[in-house]
Amino acid sequence: MKTSRYPVLVLLTALLTLPVLATVDFHDHIGIQLWSMRAQVKADLPGALDWVKAQGIVEVETAGTGNLSVADFAKLLQDRGLKAISAHIGYEALEKDLPGAIQTAKALGAKYVVTAWIPHPKEGLSAELAHTVAANFNKWGAAFRAEGISYGWHAHGFEFVPFASEGGKTAFDIIVAETKPENLTLEMDVFWVFHAGVDPVKLLKQHAARWSFLHVKDIRKGAVTGLSTGGAAPIDNVAVGTGQIDWPAVLQTAQDVGVQHFFLEDETPTPLVCIPDSLKYLRGLKL
Repeated sequence: MKTSRYPVLVLLTALLTLPVLATVDFHDHIGIQLWSMRAQVKADLPGALDWVKAQGIVEVETAGTGNLSVADFAKLLQDRGLKAISAHIGYEALEKDLPGAIQTAKALGAKYVVTAWIPHPKEGLSAELAHTVAANFNKWGAAFRAEGISYGWHAHGFEFVPFASEGGKTAFDIIVAETKPENLTLEMDVFWVFHAGVDPVKLLKQHAARWSFLHVKDIRKGAVTGLSTGGAAPIDNVAVGTGQIDWPAVLQTAQDVGVQHFFLEDETPTPLVCIPDSLKYLRGLKL
């Protein structure tokens, strides 16, 4: 029986034209989430940014602009050679003023905007709210994309509770399934994923095409995990490389699936001590 080769050729052509996500060496893209410097920013914003620059960091992710206008904050970054890759902008702010958020990202020169917290009742994030959030993320992501900006989401741990009404799916599952990849990329905070009892390596592989960034943050040895609370004691945050997380496995997998930026986020009580220690560990890590 003679078969046509055209379907095979069409399939091969389609495969060859799929976009290839360039892999990066994480060492070249170790940045910092400026929330790490929240106390220093409040006390002396220019001095805090000077300190960040002195650590050899170029890429930053913003968490507000302190007491400055967006334009003035952007100038401080530019004057120090710091590049705002991403800007964290809250869920409520996007509900209230999406065009304003787009303008903020443009003024900062950020190519990404990320939402890091979904407001929810104290009893937890419901399945109904997860569906609503997914719809909003799709809408907001399309609006950002139209302006040349990618929109992302950062889970905080409480999104991994299974819903019996959804056949065991979690809010994380619902949001990822119901958003278009072109409208929503993902930022993994490794601490919060691990804290919730989820394996970060498996999660990276499960949604390999969706991740753009990591929050590199370690959890104290002996700290209790399997808690989907979205909160932890400050002492459970430790310098990277001194805690429970298998960083060689996480970072290698992140590189393999195409993560582009690796933001150190320090929520320890002593960031000016722990940030240099974390950077030393990460820069010396050979994969």
